[in-house]
Formats: sequence, structure tokens, C-alpha cells
Amino acid sequence: MALIRMETVGKVYLADSVQVPALTDINLSIQPGEFLAVMGPSGSGKSTLMNILGCLDAPTSGQYYLAGEDVSKLDRDGRADVRNRKIGFVFQGFNLLPRIDAVSNVELPLIYGHVRYSLRRKTAMAALELVGLTDRAHHLPTQLSGGQQQRVAIARALVNDPEIILADEPTGNLDTRTSKEIMMVFRELNRQRKITFVLVTHDPEVGDITDRKILIRDGHIESDQPRVGEE
Repeated sequence: MALIRMETVGKVYLADSVQVPALTDINLSIQPGEFLAVMGPSGSGKSTLMNILGCLDAPTSGQYYLAGEDVSKLDRDGRADVRNRKIGFVFQGFNLLPRIDAVSNVELPLIYGHVRYSLRRKTAMAALELVGLTDRAHHLPTQLSGGQQQRVAIARALVNDPEIILADEPTGNLDTRTSKEIMMVFRELNRQRKITFVLVTHDPEVGDITDRKILIRDGHIESDQPRVGEE
């Protein structure tokens, strides 16, 4: 069964009483364990697609099934529940709280899930171990490099054992060498833990590392291609 299935999904925004289509007739299927990129120019609709995939927004039309559940008609609270149970997020700007240490940042989704302290601290440390950062567990974000901050953000995305991780321009604030390191972290997590990764990016080098590239243009899927050649 597909982990993600979209059927004729559309999204329309209102701007000064004018309807502006952001997505039109999106049909998309993503299998468990895939490692793919959603690409497209600015304004193409890729961020809107990510917001719907991540249950941050609802489609105007069509159906979106996540792990067999129709989430397209859920209200805000329903979408929040799905996000907390099934989806991890990694953002370009890291989105770490500056006044708490790395392990406390990783714990945040568990706090929202009302997990008791002893278990959430153990779980957060295990997530930091997965990204090779246990030795920085008690450092503040300002004491970490950009690459280390992104690893903390990845650990935070992992801590609820999600079925899918959505990464929005995850290497946008990193230099070339660190970007490659972060992509290798994603790749290893995908291979070892079978987590589905969807990377929203404009960076062709990021797209070239993934197994599948979906190109969005003018709110439509223009192409959907597997990567050709050996790794």
C-alpha cells in the first residue's frame, strides 16, 4: 500500500477576492521507504505541496491519503494529531529554540505528546546518537555549527519515530561540504531505518542524490523521474 496517495488534489488561495490556483490536479503516489526530491522554481507550488503533504494545510479539492487515512478533510486539530504521530519536519532555518540545549530541543515533540520526562530524555538521546551528536547534547544552538544544528533538527524530526520526514530546503543555509554531510545523514537514515524522505529543494545537487525527482511547474507535476545510473 502506498504511504502517500494524492488524487486530483488542488489548492486555491484568495487574493483580494480573486482565486489564485497554487496546485491543480496533483496525482501522486509515494511508497514506504522512498527517497525523493520535489523540485521547481520559485512560485511553482512545491512549498504548497509540502504544506499539504505535511498536514500543515488542507487541499481545496481532491483527496490525500496518508498511510491509508484520508487526511484531506481533517480540521486543524486533526491535522496536528497526524503530524505529531506520523511526520517529522526539517527546515532550512533549523528552527531550534536558542535558550535550551540540543537534547531539550529534540525532546520538544515528546513534550507535546505528553511523554514522561525519563522516557523522553532517553528517546531524545537515542535520536541524537543516530545523527552522531551525543557529545553535543548539552550545548546551546549558538555553540553549534550550522551542520550540527541541522543534525539536532534531524534528531528532533526522528524522535517520534515518524513514517515520513519532510525536509524543506534542508541544505539552504549550509556550505557545500556540510550540505553533502547532511545529505549522507538523510541517506543512511533512509537505508537503515526505512524512513520515507521527501526533500523540497531547488538545488540540483540535492536532487541528484535522491532516487526520484518530481518537478513542479505552475502548480502541475511536469515530470516524475527515477534517478538513472549507479550511486
